[in-house]
Amino acid sequence: MTDRNLLIVKLVSLALVAVALVIAGIQFHDHRNYQEEVVKGPGVTQVKKLSDYFEPLKGSINDCNIYIIDSGVPGGTAFLIGSSHPEEPAGNLTAQLFVENAKLAKGRLIVAIRANQSASRVSRPGDAYPLYYTIETPWGEKKFRMGDRWSSPLDSWPDPEVYVNYPSGQLLAYMDVRNFNRTWPGRANGMITEQTNYAFMNVIKEEGVDIFIDLHEAELEYPVISTIVAHQKGADIAGMASMLLTSTEFRIGMEYSPKSLHGLSHREVGDHSDAVSILLEAPEPFLDRVRGITDEKLLLTGQDEFVVTAGKYGLLYEKIDEKGWPIDVRVGRHCSTVLMIFELWGDFNPGKEVVIQQVPRYDEVVQNGTGYYFRDPSKAKTEDIYYE
Repeated sequence: MTDRNLLIVKLVSLALVAVALVIAGIQFHDHRNYQEEVVKGPGVTQVKKLSDYFEPLKGSINDCNIYIIDSGVPGGTAFLIGSSHPEEPAGNLTAQLFVENAKLAKGRLIVAIRANQSASRVSRPGDAYPLYYTIETPWGEKKFRMGDRWSSPLDSWPDPEVYVNYPSGQLLAYMDVRNFNRTWPGRANGMITEQTNYAFMNVIKEEGVDIFIDLHEAELEYPVISTIVAHQKGADIAGMASMLLTSTEFRIGMEYSPKSLHGLSHREVGDHSDAVSILLEAPEPFLDRVRGITDEKLLLTGQDEFVVTAGKYGLLYEKIDEKGWPIDVRVGRHCSTVLMIFELWGDFNPGKEVVIQQVPRYDEVVQNGTGYYFRDPSKAKTEDIYYE
């Protein structure tokens, strides 16, 4: 090859790299800045910001919306959060379903749809995560960001060599300083994820939250799956919910929050506030290490022949067949479990009931689809549209 030809090859290669970088940069920018529309439901009485509870977050990427649904009738106060881990979409979809549909007959419900905004605005290129996914609705497709487990390094850098959870002093993996469900109860002077947890603890304390639920999904290889994880203060409610749901709607277990495992919501919220803290795990084959193509189809259908094969060899803690674990099944499970827990909370605590109406249960979500319960932003008033 002549020097001239070699120069041409180098220039063409550089041009191709430059084009690839530009395309990737545009996609990265668009994903990080994409705004999901939320239509304020008929029960929402107030929308605040997380920075109202911790001013240093004002204007930051993690300054999320806090939706308050107040019946006006004295009772208890419940708090529901989604997207602690944005790679687990049943959490934020369920939270948004509650915001757009729930009405309360008694008590108050507080909801955060995207608890960790930063993690919802970064993907995981090493695992080829899709940037977005869409949910079919009666009025068209509704588009959502697909996120990661950890806050973006753009918002939290550098990671320490070892992360030390505050105030327990427990040593965790270095990247867990960006893991929203490893940094509870947070620190006012910590990194952004710790500050976000600290702000949420302020919400819990200032609003007098009685019961707190954190929505999650997990791989079928994980032993704590299809379960309700409860702080000891909520063990009776969680145990009863597990038995009732298993006998009437679907099988779900109950696990005690380990007292020696720190940084997680089901432990720290219960230890550092008066609230009962509970975490829900639904099965998400998309997260399994033994899986096929990591695309939107797998995310939404939960169907994967490799995960099915792993189950046949006894490598999983949850059953799976060719039907998979569709997103509607996972959202439906969360809806029924949340409603059951709040109902039992009222039975165990007369005078502090949280009575929720117009939220579908498992069978309805599976039959109608999750998208059936999302409101059409094009038909909503401008002042009723919020962005996540």
